[in-house]
Amino acid sequence: MEFVRNHIWQILIILNYAIALSAVVTILLKKVNPTKALSYIIGLLAFPFLGLIVYYLFGQEHRKTKIFSRKNVLNQSVVKKIQETLELETKAISEVDDLLDQKSKLIPLLYNSEKSKLTINNDVKLIKNGDDKFKLLFIDLKEAKHHIHLEYFVIKDDIIGTELLNILCEKAKEGLKIRIVIDDVGSSISSKMKRQLKDSGIEMNSFMPVMFTKFTGQMNYRDHRKITVIDGEIGYLGGINVSDDYVNANNKRYWRDTHLRIVGEAVKPMQILFFTTWDFVSNSELEISKDYFPEHNCKENVPLQIAASGPDTDWSNIMEAIFVAITNAEDHVYVTTPYFIPNSEIVTALQVIARSNKDVKIIIPKKSDSWIAEYATNSYLELLLEAGVEVYRYTKGFIHAKTMVVDGVFSTVGTTNMDYRSFNINFEVNALIYSKDISHQLTEFFKADLKDCDQLDLQTWRNRSKRTKLIEAVARLMAPLL
Repeated sequence: MEFVRNHIWQILIILNYAIALSAVVTILLKKVNPTKALSYIIGLLAFPFLGLIVYYLFGQEHRKTKIFSRKNVLNQSVVKKIQETLELETKAISEVDDLLDQKSKLIPLLYNSEKSKLTINNDVKLIKNGDDKFKLLFIDLKEAKHHIHLEYFVIKDDIIGTELLNILCEKAKEGLKIRIVIDDVGSSISSKMKRQLKDSGIEMNSFMPVMFTKFTGQMNYRDHRKITVIDGEIGYLGGINVSDDYVNANNKRYWRDTHLRIVGEAVKPMQILFFTTWDFVSNSELEISKDYFPEHNCKENVPLQIAASGPDTDWSNIMEAIFVAITNAEDHVYVTTPYFIPNSEIVTALQVIARSNKDVKIIIPKKSDSWIAEYATNSYLELLLEAGVEVYRYTKGFIHAKTMVVDGVFSTVGTTNMDYRSFNINFEVNALIYSKDISHQLTEFFKADLKDCDQLDLQTWRNRSKRTKLIEAVARLMAPLL
């Protein structure tokens, strides 16, 4: 014992590196992204103890092996029948192909990788900012007749959140079935409100609960989706969470965001997606009836796919869709994202298209809500500017919209940021929309946002200080871990 006391630090260091080397072997055998693997290996070997803690919190995938091991929802006959009814004839796909030229290559890509059905009969409304979203949403919630399903990364019982939750309590007392999934890291609901929800008959479950949520803001495998399904007829998805931060009437900092209200066939895959999450987070066997998938009478024809991705899927479905859309661009690509920490594939795609004399514009926040994400984003900008990509930084407030428009015929709106976390770690959902009208509206949003941006100049950007560049380089090294 005296030897141990006299050499305690040497023993701990030896033990640290024994465990670290074992972890390095595990990382190498997993064949993960080389950049990500190298980041973990450097952390494990260069930072004793701290490297092990970071790897334990963020690098291990013991949770991933558990995720969605239960496939009760997808095996139910009602869901199987709904999926079969969403099958389109070759003729219907060819009609979209004629309209969109090469952009319809995305349809078989998403179908083959995640069974994301192309739906035709949809009415899609673009929503700009939280104030407009909640006005529409509250009307739809109050008119609900059968059920309401919510799946959100962030729900807080602040001013707007309390108003929404009170509406849900009233609807539950009317006899409606209300189910809520909240992410345990992103959301914050008081014990008092939770008791009120439970007493009203509302079922609420947390997605992958963690201890000490205040210290786990970057914990892996979070449910980053924002989904509302009302009566199986109306669906909402996009970038706007339930919090005063997203409502400019209640928020000191101007918040720019984009969301969708969907009526029609596409609500069915949104419903299925919610049920798969509910099946995972709840402890009860879920029996799904046809009442959750009513027949729609939508007369509008906006073709779209609901694309979902997460660590439970074999492929990075949304990232691949974005990649294919960019590489097939013939005229322009307009991207808006609050966090730009892309993988090499997306960077290369944007560079190649820009160097091919296509119009490539990207809007990012000038001031992020995360200093390390801001520095990591800035580390990529010189590469884009050199290739001819036009980079604009939003100055009016914080831009949180996650949108892309390609050639005025294809667009996507959803929860996916252009970063490692959205592409590979979090659970995300996007709508892939094949519509000239929706693309035109999003383009008008984009042009309006440009008026509140500063455009980066390559030479000026190169002249930033060496200290700044060094911080950016370190932040970029940590990018796969953010």
